[in-house]
Amino acid sequence: MLTLAEKMLFAVAVAASAYGAWRGFSTVLRTIARGAGPKLRLSLRRVAQALGTWILMKPIWKARKVTSAVHALIAWGFVFYLAVNVLDVVWGYTGYHLAEEVTLGGLYRLGADIFSGLVLLSMAVLLVRRFLTPEKRRLSFRSDIRHIPAVKVRFFHLTIARDSLIVGLFILLHVGFRLAGESFGVAMEGHDPYQPLASMIAPLWPEASWTLGRHVSWWVALGLVLLFVPYFPYTKHFHFIMAGFNFWTKPVRTSLGALDPIDFEDEAKETFGAQRIEDLPATSLVDAYACIMCNRCQDVCPAFVTGKDLSPSALEINKRYYLNEHMHALARGEPSEQSLLEYALTESALWACTACGACVDICPVGNEPMFDILEIRRGEVLMEGRFPDEFQSAYRGMERNGNPWNLGAADRMRWAEGLGIPTLEDDPEADLLWWVGCAPSYDQRAQKTARSLVRILRAAGIRFAVLGGKERCTGDAARRSGNEYLFDSLARENIATLNAARPKQILATCPHCVHTLGKEYSALGGHYEVIHHTELLAALTAAGKLDLKPEEGGSTVTFHDPCYLGRHNGIVDAPREALASLSLPIVEMPRHGRQSFCCGAGGAQMWKEEEVSPAVSDTRYEEAAGTGARTLATGCPFCLTMMTDAAKKGDQPLEVKDVVELLADRLSPGEP
Repeated sequence: MLTLAEKMLFAVAVAASAYGAWRGFSTVLRTIARGAGPKLRLSLRRVAQALGTWILMKPIWKARKVTSAVHALIAWGFVFYLAVNVLDVVWGYTGYHLAEEVTLGGLYRLGADIFSGLVLLSMAVLLVRRFLTPEKRRLSFRSDIRHIPAVKVRFFHLTIARDSLIVGLFILLHVGFRLAGESFGVAMEGHDPYQPLASMIAPLWPEASWTLGRHVSWWVALGLVLLFVPYFPYTKHFHFIMAGFNFWTKPVRTSLGALDPIDFEDEAKETFGAQRIEDLPATSLVDAYACIMCNRCQDVCPAFVTGKDLSPSALEINKRYYLNEHMHALARGEPSEQSLLEYALTESALWACTACGACVDICPVGNEPMFDILEIRRGEVLMEGRFPDEFQSAYRGMERNGNPWNLGAADRMRWAEGLGIPTLEDDPEADLLWWVGCAPSYDQRAQKTARSLVRILRAAGIRFAVLGGKERCTGDAARRSGNEYLFDSLARENIATLNAARPKQILATCPHCVHTLGKEYSALGGHYEVIHHTELLAALTAAGKLDLKPEEGGSTVTFHDPCYLGRHNGIVDAPREALASLSLPIVEMPRHGRQSFCCGAGGAQMWKEEEVSPAVSDTRYEEAAGTGARTLATGCPFCLTMMTDAAKKGDQPLEVKDVVELLADRLSPGEP
């Protein structure tokens, strides 16, 4: 129990620590509040969901299982020690062991003892990994920080290492001295079966040191907390608190990659997209403080992996350092002095993103760097008129002819000549409206997929129709390259057409069309039930609606999951179920399902050349070839094009086909 002088001293220390912490926390929160977009709304349901995700650390288990387990032990120990420190203060001030009164059989002491050992061991492992493992000594951001002066780059790496060392030593010393204090107590009061670790240490202390050792350990353990709390908001380890806040404030989206529309009718809105950091949504500023700097996002980023400038991790960290450096000015509402392209990421990095969503899916704290990139693209296109020259033709084609191939609108149904395909005007009561899409309408390779689907639909006896000349591009490429105004125009025209048609169900062969029609048009008044053709194929084969002829000694197949099918919309099983009906050997690539690697066409990359080799598509194709399969199947016309082009470069090219082509090839001779 503390003396009166010790109590007074501790009270002053707590007040000083609380004041310093409040200055840091409040400044951070005011800075975040300067971000654009909707502000925080209290929702008990969201709070409960965020709390569960935060405590269980759900996203962290997707990769690096062992490291994640070690990190989780430290995090859970950190949470547990919040209660431990409060109870220790109560005991020190009053002599009252609150935990002993509310727990049975010393379970609190047992938990504290076990967590102390686990946290100390885990922290030691992470420090060794961080400072003694060569590949972890420096964060690899390559050219993403090449435009920052060399002095700042060195300072950047030093501050990260410094923060890691300070926080690591704080945890070791805080938990270590707390454990030492308990061991002095065990030495004074006798062996405690509920504190096995403290009981093992207790015999090491001479009797003359027991009382002094217990007091010194208590003061050092809690004194370190008081020193650390004001420093905490300025370190990268502030992510521990901000991660929970991030899960709470994250927008509720219809799917992983669904974008919010821009209200072009809002006369009060002066800017569109993001050019400066305060233009980003408030949740994006929370992302910067929540970032762990673990680099998991750049490990799965197809642009980074294939040598492009882009690093989602560097983007978040550069935002964080800029916010910290200008925190007080931003909190006062002063405009930032630099554009995001001057410090957050390079121009080439901005246009290298494939919008695959891998960085969003993998982040253990809910960060969404992809959305920052898309907002910055909006700012560049809508406010400055800057974008890669290759996009010009695609934009012109979508605006004038309703397709990025910039081919005549009158030619949209030329692929179907001789097939007698009905339009919705011919059969307004059709059970299924097939949204053909631009690629099957204009790309010769994708047209084969469309014809195969016609055979399947007729073989299954499905009553279907198309929009014909009324169909226009959904606007996906325009939206993800930043041209939101063009997307808005295309979307509203399509929504008007579909709302007038009132389709029972929409079928699409392109995952980008599935995503845009089904998950993004709803924000503009278009609510439709949209399915991908592999979902229909899986249902038809399961119901025995297709008479597929057997084939002896069929070649092995590997399936490439399109990003906007698997990761963005969770359609993973359907294409595999459809392929399973062929009784062909199926082998998976190392990266598949929601963790699939991109083909390189998303984010409007289909319409521009990659600046750095190897191409994303080549990297993915090599992974497919490495499985030993003879056939590479996919379910997206863009993926089909990218993989087909990559196959032409190989010595023994795989046969690249859409799933529907493989099924159509096996229809019995009597089928249409």
